[in-house]
Amino acid sequence: MRKVMILISVITVLGIRLFAQPIEEQQILQEITIDAQESVDGLSYMREEEKLARDVYLALYEKWQARILLNIAKSEQNHTDAVAALLRKKGIDDPSAESAIGEFKHPELANLYTELVELGSRSIQDAFLVGAIIEDLDIYDLKKFLSETDDADEIRLYSNLLRGSENHMRSFIRQLSRFSIVYEPRYISEAEFSEILGGR
Repeated sequence: MRKVMILISVITVLGIRLFAQPIEEQQILQEITIDAQESVDGLSYMREEEKLARDVYLALYEKWQARILLNIAKSEQNHTDAVAALLRKKGIDDPSAESAIGEFKHPELANLYTELVELGSRSIQDAFLVGAIIEDLDIYDLKKFLSETDDADEIRLYSNLLRGSENHMRSFIRQLSRFSIVYEPRYISEAEFSEILGGR
């Protein structure tokens, strides 16, 4: 009888261990799935956010014919194309494929496009203010996505985009300074903003 009890105990212990392993594997798979989805979401969002910058700058260039808006719009085209290339490499659907200017899958970006074009159409100073706001948001989101990924391709992409956005931010701040307008960051911290300006 004792042998039977010992055998049952051993089977019970082994059973617990056998059943525990698949649960751990499921948790690992779930974490991998969540991380993969975050990667997809981040790239898809940044594809449209870079497009947002391009679309707004093009709209404001049509209004004011300020060369800086066209030049930075061209740079933003390169940015959004770079994100699209990584989406293709990873086999992720492109949310901006064949979308017109001002069209976005993310409703918050569609609303932001309308608001920023309206603000930037009031004056050339407001157009430059809009540029600073967009780059401010871009830098904030890029740093966020960088902190959430360990994928080498994404880190390389986001780092390149971040450097470009910081350059654009400095360009718009210089334009605002011509009108004695002091920009106060809305998304990044004052310390981050000062560090960017210090990299002139």
